[in-house]
Amino acid sequence: MRNSAIFLFLFLVLGSCKNSSKPSDSMTTYDTPLYQEPHRPQYHFTPKEKWMNDPNGLVYYKGVYHLFYQYYPEDIVWGPMHWGHATSTDLLHWEHKPIALFPDQHGYIFSGSAVVDFENTSGLGTIENPAMVAIFTYHLMEGEKAGKTDYQTQGIAYSLDGGDSWEMYQENPVIGNPGIKDFRDPKVFWNEKTNAWTMLLVAGDHLQIWGSENLIDWNKQSEFGKNQGAHGGVWECPDLFSFTDETSGAEKWVLFISINPGAPNGGSGTQYFVGDFDGKTFTSDQEEDQWVDWGTDNYAGVTYNHTPDGARLFIGWMSNWLYAQNTPTERWRSAMTLPRTLSLKDIEGVPTLFSTPAPVWDNIGKDQKGKDVSVPAGQSIVTYSEDLNQSKIDFVWDGSAMSFSFVNQKQELLSVHLDPENQQMSIDRSASGLVDFQEDFKNIQIGPIGDLPNTEISVYISRPIFYRGFLEWWSKSHDGTVF
Repeated sequence: MRNSAIFLFLFLVLGSCKNSSKPSDSMTTYDTPLYQEPHRPQYHFTPKEKWMNDPNGLVYYKGVYHLFYQYYPEDIVWGPMHWGHATSTDLLHWEHKPIALFPDQHGYIFSGSAVVDFENTSGLGTIENPAMVAIFTYHLMEGEKAGKTDYQTQGIAYSLDGGDSWEMYQENPVIGNPGIKDFRDPKVFWNEKTNAWTMLLVAGDHLQIWGSENLIDWNKQSEFGKNQGAHGGVWECPDLFSFTDETSGAEKWVLFISINPGAPNGGSGTQYFVGDFDGKTFTSDQEEDQWVDWGTDNYAGVTYNHTPDGARLFIGWMSNWLYAQNTPTERWRSAMTLPRTLSLKDIEGVPTLFSTPAPVWDNIGKDQKGKDVSVPAGQSIVTYSEDLNQSKIDFVWDGSAMSFSFVNQKQELLSVHLDPENQQMSIDRSASGLVDFQEDFKNIQIGPIGDLPNTEISVYISRPIFYRGFLEWWSKSHDGTVF
């Protein structure tokens, strides 16, 4: 162990703080006020009530960030999927909106994306009032129960009032099913290389790329991944975007593929590939599996279309299919990750994905009073605070072996260990409160770290961490390990 000091803020987390979201009152009567329930995080987006999973249709339009999501309005477990909807002007405060898309004769409304058709290529709007177009997967449950393989097709809907109301396209589906059991999750974006629309679709264990001039008539262009990447489970929720190397000016493309199961710490996770895209075909010579996160609570994440400054903003579903339907909440279930800004940097010749909180989060916690604590090597110090359930903790790690824990008056405990000898970081939430709802939730999560001396690390505590473990971890000098 090195002798240089480690600087950290360590707080006892108790009590409650104000809301970051601004929901309206729930229509259902509960004993506890909305957004003050046990286990409800404050920084992270959650539905007002009922079940939520994948983020869908992330699109920015006229100063508003739209977050659509998989939603079942009748229960807190998965059911017939709708698209829920929320909006924000700052990615911090969210307004809950009416349900956007409802199941119809073609099936449930599964995951997908949204674009603004500024040039009116679809004819669904006008140049003066372009249509916001949602592209999604239909899931016909009757077909699945009958043992068919063609029960997932692709449909579109459009809005002419900025996402407040929606019309289904009368000629749905726009893409039929060629006989593939898992054929879903379209991500659509405007492709400058072809001056047309590109759609990514997952097809069981690989990716398909489709093209269209009008968002309605589509043709398949290429495939990727049958013999590359992790294949421990079904591929889901693709995304594809580019970065320009600041030094060389070279363009590199990053492909996201979520996979369930098969993640490095069990259950659901998201892998990424770095490669090249010629407008129709993606290729990558990447040999090792790469993961957006090594923790178990980030799945099905995708990025925003049409951001004003071209920033690559990402939101994921902060859960895991191993235990998502068993977490101990009563009014609502599931949360989204903090919005992140993605970037690509070269680490020892390897293009590496970086993931940091969106800029709006830079000022979180600055109005709170804490104190600097210097922890000499080989010693431990405990500090207390009465009201930091909703906080940000910053410290500098000098690269020595180090452990620290968050403890409350009930002796509920969340522990983090940094092990430079084995180049690993681990997080243990097995004693953090109500954790017996599912055995895998208690597993110690392990991720790789490199040689990171004098690394600035931030921990976001999104009250109440001692019941569900809503903790996000960020390293500023490396892509590192994010839980």
